[in-house]
Amino acid sequence: MDFSSRGSRPLVNIRGSRSALPEETKGRMDFTEAYSDRCSAVGLAARKGNIKLLKKLIKKGYSIDVPDNRGWMAIHEAAFQNTNECLKLLIQAASSANYIRSKTFEGTCPLHLSASRGNLECTAILLESGADPNEVTNDATTPLFLAVENEHTNVIKLLLQHGANLNGSHCWSEWNSLHQAAFQNYSEILKLLLDEGANKESVDDFGITPLFIAAQYGKLECLRILISYGANINCQAKDQATPLFIAAQEGNDKCVELLLAEGANPNLYCNEEEWQLPIHAAAQMGHSNILRMLIPVTDRVCGSAEGKVSPVYSAIYSGQEICLELLLKEGYSPDAQSCPVFGCKSPMSLAFQKGSEIILILLKYGIKILEIDLGLCLLHRRYGLFRHFLKKDCKLLCQQHLAEFSKYAVSAGHDYREWLPSLLLAGFNPVNLLFHDWVFSVSSDALNFLLEFTNWKRLPWNVEQVLSSRKATSMWMPCAYFEHIPSLSHLCRLEIRSLLTSVCLQSDQHIRQLPIPTCLQDFLLYLDVLRTYSISESWLKVGEDYEERTLPSCSNSEHKEETK
Repeated sequence: MDFSSRGSRPLVNIRGSRSALPEETKGRMDFTEAYSDRCSAVGLAARKGNIKLLKKLIKKGYSIDVPDNRGWMAIHEAAFQNTNECLKLLIQAASSANYIRSKTFEGTCPLHLSASRGNLECTAILLESGADPNEVTNDATTPLFLAVENEHTNVIKLLLQHGANLNGSHCWSEWNSLHQAAFQNYSEILKLLLDEGANKESVDDFGITPLFIAAQYGKLECLRILISYGANINCQAKDQATPLFIAAQEGNDKCVELLLAEGANPNLYCNEEEWQLPIHAAAQMGHSNILRMLIPVTDRVCGSAEGKVSPVYSAIYSGQEICLELLLKEGYSPDAQSCPVFGCKSPMSLAFQKGSEIILILLKYGIKILEIDLGLCLLHRRYGLFRHFLKKDCKLLCQQHLAEFSKYAVSAGHDYREWLPSLLLAGFNPVNLLFHDWVFSVSSDALNFLLEFTNWKRLPWNVEQVLSSRKATSMWMPCAYFEHIPSLSHLCRLEIRSLLTSVCLQSDQHIRQLPIPTCLQDFLLYLDVLRTYSISESWLKVGEDYEERTLPSCSNSEHKEETK
């Protein structure tokens, strides 16, 4: 994931930075790929600074404007190599005043070369001979930008004295020299440009200012200088990102601290949908120190208001456990509002995609377990959590969520031993699973086990039709006693359990406290059926407390899924 890509979707890729730009600009003027056999004799003499040979060649009528494989002429060689006398001689010998403005195939003039190399005397010669201080290359780079990029302070001063434009675009991306000075943390050059009248609010083609650049790349001294010169601390790029947001995203602690101290607004929305704040960037990127700074100053409305996104989601999305726990400890709710941005109804539904530790933290801080979470347990093969949720009095599925749960029940049908007993013992109506897809997808044992929790002779007509169809395929061998009316004891068991609420059934302790013999308690808890189907009775022991740092043990299938 490239968190600095431009124009990407928020929280999937955080927006507002341009990490690639300075790398593209640095080294752009690399003219080392030269071939001596392609260079003229005049050019080679200028490259080596051999003034005697150069005079002799010119006197013999050799041309001074023959380009090499890069489009370089002798004047480019002299400017680049800082051979002053050769440069003067070439200018004097030129038949046209335009020779001094000759461009290479990259659109580079001699002045660009001398400025980029810090050749002060050559730069002065070119300027005094009429070179344009604002000439641009093919990618719109100016001599001033190159001098700033390479930290040639004296050349910068000389260019400014000869009319170099301080403002406006100085390269292809509309960065100017002030952006470049901030990016490279050239504090003295930055002050020089500002003192000369550079526009501190100049923007590139993405609406980014020099102050934004300093905040993004952690250039603390330049950030402090720009603030002292009155640069807008709450400026926003075209995608609404602010300097505080980008500093929080990039983990620049000191910059965040300075921005907040100087009045940066932590509640200025940093995306067009108006929900993303610096706190979201810090939480998502795992910058806990910055998060600690932002929590006290960020409006809590983001954690609960409809249409906003709680930073809890940001931390969960990137699996940032420390940041998640910090947010919850400081009062952000684990039961945050639904999040359409992620397509999530609750933080728990997102946590299922991120692993056990995130779920553990949410449970530790008291997240309310929803009916839909049972279905997510099946979807993600987290059967230990499924059983644990039932122990924690999670409501059983209502009609509203039954269709979605049924899909997950079909996919988890082959693992029925790990979740179906707990569900049925908790009071779930088994008839809800006796629909065509589930009946035809599970094994004979699974189907027979479920029917043990019914009056198999009083099933709805449509259910009987589905079962008859399954039986006709010879893929299901029903228990022989399903042909007969259930025993009176079984019917009594069904009746007694129907009188108990689901809350009572979700814990064996309620039944264990009934004033009846232990053998009858065992019968109400279906121990006879569990033993018949070789299902562990340990799942009935639901009274133990939840241990803070221990999740319910994973089944084999859960372990395999986690490993994937």
